[in-house]
Amino acid sequence: MKLFSLNKLAFVALLSTIALSACEDKSVLKEEAETTSTLTTEEQAIKIAKETIIIDTHIDVPYRLEHKYEDVSKATAEGDFDYPRALKGGLDVPFMSIYIPSKLQKTGGSKELADKLIDDVEAIIKQSPSKFALAYSTSQVKENFAKGIISLPMGMENGSAIEGNLANLHHFYNRGIRYITLAHAKTNHISDSSYDENRPAQGLTAFGKALIVEMNNVGVMVDISHVSDQAFYQVLQISKVPVIASHSSARFFTPNFERNMSDKMIKLLAKNGGVIQMTFSGVFTSQKFREQSAVYKPIKADFIKANNLDEELAADKAKIDAFEDAYLLEKPWDVGSLDLVLDHYDHAIKLVGIDHVGIGSDFDGVSGILPEKLKDVASYPNLIAGLIERGYSEKDIKKLLSGNVMRVWQQVEEYAATHNTLY
Repeated sequence: MKLFSLNKLAFVALLSTIALSACEDKSVLKEEAETTSTLTTEEQAIKIAKETIIIDTHIDVPYRLEHKYEDVSKATAEGDFDYPRALKGGLDVPFMSIYIPSKLQKTGGSKELADKLIDDVEAIIKQSPSKFALAYSTSQVKENFAKGIISLPMGMENGSAIEGNLANLHHFYNRGIRYITLAHAKTNHISDSSYDENRPAQGLTAFGKALIVEMNNVGVMVDISHVSDQAFYQVLQISKVPVIASHSSARFFTPNFERNMSDKMIKLLAKNGGVIQMTFSGVFTSQKFREQSAVYKPIKADFIKANNLDEELAADKAKIDAFEDAYLLEKPWDVGSLDLVLDHYDHAIKLVGIDHVGIGSDFDGVSGILPEKLKDVASYPNLIAGLIERGYSEKDIKKLLSGNVMRVWQQVEEYAATHNTLY
């Protein structure tokens, strides 16, 4: 009987402890909720931006600096990216775009330029090791974030630098390339391009199909931005791991603009486990811009022809730029808006859920055609505030900021760990 009493007393004490712990937990949760509720939307957005890894899968810093060098470890006069603005915006993982112009597919030099641009990224890091670091893996991204250092992983925009040799894929993997955009403005030896009426492969070439398999094996994410619709569907048939669209938006808002993704494509991308990384520029988000651009294109062509100009010559390009500036003073581009960007997000999320969208701004790659509230890498809190105002939870916003693309990247790493053919 005495033993029963002691056990009973112990049991009562245990219940009391559990109850007290539960009360303390509720108290903490209540305190956190009250703290959050006292913040303005803008303050909440800044808090989320500072506490969460933010990944932007497409920023064209290397090619921007190829034309005009600026020290991006300090505030710069031009461009959309530098360290102070990235710090202000909470950007932790800007994928440096190793952009290869399509013209090099004819003249040669794609691989040489890719290596040089990678050298340039490494030079940025060497110059400012307390601010920037390479990131070859998801684990390194997390390590750098914990140290307060901005990661600079790299993606290759235009697979022309592979030059039909799988050994070059291994070479660029070793140099830090973690995704490859298969094509760019013109069809290449890998894939047809969405911008090119010439479609000799009717999707992927034979080499392109072999490349997808090897990218899976090595651990390089497949990026389907820029490819033709046929190529997209073929990629999804071949790839054993999720793929990404590093910088694309919803074609629903820009009918007949193949560079963006149709509803059917977004659904299939999500079924594959992939992510569409949404852009910010009116080039992709605004149908009005598309219409303005269609009107301007022949006007520009007539000006070039009438004045016998060559866009590849610096002096002639300056004349063309001056003509365009004068034209836009009278008829400025529709650069889109934060609300329009959020509409694209809403549309994709309603189609496939929060787990399949992310950020691929195309900063430094869209000639300043950007909404007022999304002008540069200091702007991510504005995007977050807009998402909060549209009813998205902090948990969902964090998936969009980095969780989704980190999941894909990690799945690609895990697949490669058992299939890697590196030599």
